[in-house]
Amino acid sequence: MVKEGYRFIIPCLIVGILCALLHFAYPAFLFFVLAAFMGFFFRNPTRVIPKAPNLIVSPADGKVVKISRTAGGEQTLSIFLNIFNVHVNRSPIAGELRSLDYQRGKFKAAFDDEASRVNEQNILTIGGEGAPVVVRQIAGLIARRVVCWKKPGDRLERGELIGLIRFGSRVDVTVPEHARIRVKVGDKVQGGSSVLGELA
Repeated sequence: MVKEGYRFIIPCLIVGILCALLHFAYPAFLFFVLAAFMGFFFRNPTRVIPKAPNLIVSPADGKVVKISRTAGGEQTLSIFLNIFNVHVNRSPIAGELRSLDYQRGKFKAAFDDEASRVNEQNILTIGGEGAPVVVRQIAGLIARRVVCWKKPGDRLERGELIGLIRFGSRVDVTVPEHARIRVKVGDKVQGGSSVLGELA
């Protein structure tokens, strides 16, 4: 579990224990269940990171809901995370974090295509050996907090933890025009271990 989870779990446990001591059985049960869910939500399972060169791995768990091309020819893959998915995010490639930009915005439902453009988000540009890859951590209707643990200039390894989004969200990854995509819309992916594509 990532450390951010403790700020949610500990208060729930404290209130649950107090309710139990005061013999408020039903509220105590609800707070213990909520604490258990928080532990589940902030889990950080071990992942096997592919070692073959030039691979682009998924930055998040979830479902591929869209694959499109930008005006400049780059390809963008959108991954929707429901509330039951693992919500830690990982670097899709090895490289240097060239920039980290925070964009204030709205909180539209993350499965809405417009969310990629108007919602609150962190935009990470990672410079790899092939070409830069851009990751967008996008807040959703329920997720109202995007967190990045890295700063510009940091060296990232493929599959390395970079942050998280709380409670349902979307992650977009934009790859170069020449990248070969190896997933399709509807595929379920795991952060760090599922291969999205391959750089030429």
